Amino acid sequence: MARIFDVIEYPNEMKEEIVHRFPESGAGDFRIGSQVIVRESQSAVFFRDGKALDVFKPGRHTIATANVPLLIDLVGKAFNDRSPFTAEVYFVSRREFLDRKWGTPQPIVMQTPGVGLGWLLLQGFGTYAYSVEDPQQFVTQVVGTQGVYDTVDIENDLRSRLLRSFSDLLGEMKGKYTTVQDIIGNQEEISAAVRAKAQDDFEARGLTLKAFVIANMTPSATTAEALRSMGLLDSATYTQLQAADAMREAANNPSGGAGLTAGIGAGVGIGQVMSEALKGAGTTAAAAAAAMPDVMTAAEAAHVLKVTEADIVAAIESKELSAKKVGGSYRITKKAMEKFLGGE
Repeated sequence: MARIFDVIEYPNEMKEEIVHRFPESGAGDFRIGSQVIVRESQSAVFFRDGKALDVFKPGRHTIATANVPLLIDLVGKAFNDRSPFTAEVYFVSRREFLDRKWGTPQPIVMQTPGVGLGWLLLQGFGTYAYSVEDPQQFVTQVVGTQGVYDTVDIENDLRSRLLRSFSDLLGEMKGKYTTVQDIIGNQEEISAAVRAKAQDDFEARGLTLKAFVIANMTPSATTAEALRSMGLLDSATYTQLQAADAMREAANNPSGGAGLTAGIGAGVGIGQVMSEALKGAGTTAAAAAAAMPDVMTAAEAAHVLKVTEADIVAAIESKELSAKKVGGSYRITKKAMEKFLGGE
């Protein structure tokens, strides 16, 4: 014999639980006169055969009173006033889910006309908060018939939508600033704009985005190699940047490490990179330059600049680097190399 539930409730704080179905599987047998107890931070949605019958707010409700006219009306029509009747109840948490984390797994590429190399790669992280605004819509469109639906079940999707809005917004800022600091210094305004932009995605799921906070936003320490692999640098620019690193290494800079071109995603211009490569190198860099042969093959030039021979050929073909073709190979003078490194 089926068990008839006289009291329908879910006395749980639901800290990480958004929806809990009663019963967790199958349909429950209820009767006219059953008590429905809804906690202060909950709503309860009655379902029958996948159709929402009514939504209960916090409080104690007796099925068969004027407190639940819609349900009684629908129960009467659906079940010919029979009792008990079968249905499911979804308890939905109405609490605000605070301090949810977001971050950029990869740098966001931002076009910056007239600033640095013309590209900026930004990384950021922060928090967001949301709550269920429409319990019936959330259960119908997101939860389905699951017995338990936790925050972890939806937050990967929410973070993806926030990052898409964040990326779109940065794209829309193209040309509205003159320095990288203009962008970094407007975190509060960008946070508010992302929240407004992502709100429709949350509302389409019965949620509301209560807050979106950018805790930190910094240029990426992306290298010339990474930018090139992303198709953001032409061969000539890449070769010049690698040359800057080669000059720095020749100067035996004590800090060593990733080189000057690490961080060019921060919007630093090639002229500045070259300038910094020369700055402080002093006579050691001059000596390294002096050690270059008067005439080099493409392979020898590639060795000096620590790039591939294909990069040297590409720079020659783009007329960034002067060379003469002798037979089937190129010859490059020391003067041409110095002019190329100077970015003239």
